[in-house]
This record gives sequence, C-alpha cells and structure tokens, in this order.
Amino acid sequence: MTLSFDPNTISLPVGHFIGGRLIPAEAVIDMHRPSDGKAYAGCPLADAAVVDHAVETAKKALRTSNWGGVRPRERTVALQRWADLIEAEAETLARLEALSSTRPIGHLVAGDIAVTAEQIRFFAEFADKEGGDLVPTDDTNFGMIMTEPYGVVGAITPWNFPLSMAGWKLGPALAAGNAVVLKPSEMTPFSTLYLAELSVRAGLPAGLVNIVLGDGPTTGNAITGHPGIAKVSFTGSTAAGSAIMTNIARTGVKPMTLELGGKSPQLVFADADLELAAGAIAGSILSNAGQACVCGSRLIVEAKVADALAAALVERLAVIRPGPTWDEATDYSPVISERQIARMDGIIRAAIDGGAECLTGGRRLDREGYFYAPTLMSGVTATSPAVLEEIFGPVLTIQTFEDEEEALSLADHPAYGLAAGLFTRDLSRAIRVTRRLQAGTVWVNRYGRSRDHILPTGGYKQSGIGKDLGREAYLANRKSKSVLISL
Repeated sequence: MTLSFDPNTISLPVGHFIGGRLIPAEAVIDMHRPSDGKAYAGCPLADAAVVDHAVETAKKALRTSNWGGVRPRERTVALQRWADLIEAEAETLARLEALSSTRPIGHLVAGDIAVTAEQIRFFAEFADKEGGDLVPTDDTNFGMIMTEPYGVVGAITPWNFPLSMAGWKLGPALAAGNAVVLKPSEMTPFSTLYLAELSVRAGLPAGLVNIVLGDGPTTGNAITGHPGIAKVSFTGSTAAGSAIMTNIARTGVKPMTLELGGKSPQLVFADADLELAAGAIAGSILSNAGQACVCGSRLIVEAKVADALAAALVERLAVIRPGPTWDEATDYSPVISERQIARMDGIIRAAIDGGAECLTGGRRLDREGYFYAPTLMSGVTATSPAVLEEIFGPVLTIQTFEDEEEALSLADHPAYGLAAGLFTRDLSRAIRVTRRLQAGTVWVNRYGRSRDHILPTGGYKQSGIGKDLGREAYLANRKSKSVLISL
C-alpha cells in the first residue's frame, strides 16, 4: 500500500468520544504539526462536567452490559475482534497519528499499530485464564482469594506513542472487566479517538471506552480527582506523575500505576561486540528522535574502547532521512514542539558552557518543522545538565570508566531507574552487573523492547510505581478479596 498522503486533506474527528459516539466540542487548544510547524487544528478542553459525564456513562455501561460479570471468554472474543479491526484499519489510524505526532507513517503500520493489536490480543487471553486462588488452611476452614474489576479506570497517555500507550492502558483494563475514561495528550488525540470508535464497531459495549480531550491541569486533574474513578493509570513525565499523586492524595485515596521518566544508561565493556553495540545504541537515540522514556541517553563505556565506539556512533548518527511524518520515505522524526526544541538546545548549551564537546550535532536542522540533529556529547561530568536531566530528544552523552565498580557508580542516576543497557560477551559479568543495576528493565546485548508482551515495564526510584504490560498489568486492574469459610 502507498502510505504517503497530503496532510491538508485529512478529515479529523473533533470532540469527545463518550457513550459510543463523538460529542462535538469547541476547540480551544491550538495544535501545530511537528513536521512543518504549521497550525492545523484545535483540541477541545473537557472540564469537570464533561469528565463527570464520561464517568457516569462508563458506570452505566458496566451495569447494563455486565461486562465484568459475563463469561470471561466473551470479553476475550470481543477484544480479539477489536484487534482484528485495528489491523484492518491500520492505514487510517496511521494517517491520523502521523499527522499530529512525531511518528513517521512508515514506522506506524508495521510497528506501533501492529504492536497495539498484538497487545490487545495478549491481554484478551488473560480474561479467562487468570482468576483467584485456593489457599491452604486447616481442615475446618476453606480459604480463597477472589479477584474482581475495579470499575471505572482513569487513564492518561503521552504524546510520544499515542496508539501504543492507549493499548497499554485499554487492553489490560478492559480484559480485567473494567470500563475506561482515557485522556490522550492534547497534542496527539486523533488516532486515539478513532481507536475508541473501532472498539464499538468491533462489538464492545458502548460506554466502556470513553475518550475525553484536554490538558493536564483541567482535564487530567478532573480524572485523577474524580470520586467515581477507582484506579488511575498514567504514563508521562515524573513531574506530571508527582502532580497526579498530589491530586489523588488531596481528593481521596486510590491505587495508581505511574510509568514515568528515565535517564537510562548503556554500559559497554571492552569485550563487547562494538558493531552490535554501536547499532543498538544509535538505534535507541535515533528512534522517534530519542523521544521515549526508556531512551538510552547515557553511554558509559570502558575507556580503552571509547574512541572506537564514539567514531562508530558518529558515523551511524549521520545517516538519517529527516522528513515529514506523512512521507513514507522518512525515517527520522521531528521533535514534538518548538518549546521542546528550545528546552533541549538550552540544556546542550549549558553542558557546553560546562566543558562538554559536541562530537556531532548540537544544532537544529535547517528545514521547516521541529527537527534537531542527532547529538553526541563527550567531556560531560556527573553534574552536567545533559547527564542529570531527562532531555527527551536525540542527545547522547559519553562517560568513560576503568573498572566495573566505576561503571556501576556512573550508571546509578540519583533520580531515575527506568531502564538500562549492558553490552559484554562475559556471561558472568552480564548476570552480576544486571543484578546491581538500579533499573526496572535491563537489556543485555540489545536495547529496546521486543514483541514479548509478557515482560512488564516500569521503573525504580522516581521512574514510577507499578508495571505496564505483562501479567502484572492485568492483575493491577483487578482488586483482590480474601475469603475464609468455616466448614
């Protein structure tokens, strides 16, 4: 199929999706396309009343459909139909997402959209395969642990992978028998709206999936503080996660899953396959222009091979095809906004003022849109802003070490612990270092997720609470009840 398209011909859904239909709403938030910087649409702002309507609609849908109480296989089959329809509508979803986001359309059909369908199928299978437990007691009692849905789950997703992140939230929550009120980023809402429409076309009861548009301070706070929301799931920055925790504490107590920021190290030992390492490290920083919470943005390399690895990386970072996200030939993404370009460039300038050197990049690309050159920085210290701050862009720093202890010391970030990479041919070292790395995910001789959805993701320290994906995500969407019966 030919994926490239004219961005000015796309018809956009504008409004909130509540109760199985699009509710028109006035657009009040200006939107700009990252690929060319042009204003092209507006996003509505759901206030507390709109969020309350979505929550009440979700509650009614749960009551009338008995979604949480039907034969679990019925949930499985309905979700599988939804996944099939996501694949069938991949081209439309890809165009809607490519228009507003940083995701090149050529990456979306085979990547994000296919993975989202797989995730829905993966969680669908948990519905009739995960249940309670009988537990050992004495002969005069019968003990068991029952699980049941929470009810209405509130979800908030980021702009960097709109469809994938929606799948992370909707899949386990719906499979576990809940309804969802979800707020996508106000910068990338359109593909999520269409995803919700497809859920109803696939036969999921209307009102189980509700999408409200808006920003964090108004719409996000209305969701996380709503008394009818039984559980919150959020992916985004650590600062936003902290604000959500504060709002939940202020308005009540409820469980939450927070997948937050990262500043992930990639450790390369001298015995590593340097070609493999260079390819994986460059791929991490180039993918979505480094705009991923797990981006491996801190290279920590044994001194004796540092120059060779740096040279290999400079070569790889130079081979990019920047372009608009609606061109299927594009393989290098824009940055999400002018504001983010300015923030990133400010951090780089501050690092240079502190003695760092740009081996490549360190500048905006000379073209329309929000494009920044892949950047490799040496001469940074542990206190450099380029090392400490989550840049969320195509910026990689290099630090060197002499021995394993120094490598681990450099890898241990004071705030973040989301992911880490490790490159070595020594199996004993790989296991030993993995055990000591303070990160929720460690990749050895690779960097980045595969399609093994059974592996959960989540961080240590300020990188989050709880897990997305895996069995853990399904169980996090059900509450447990201990039962003891006297015989």
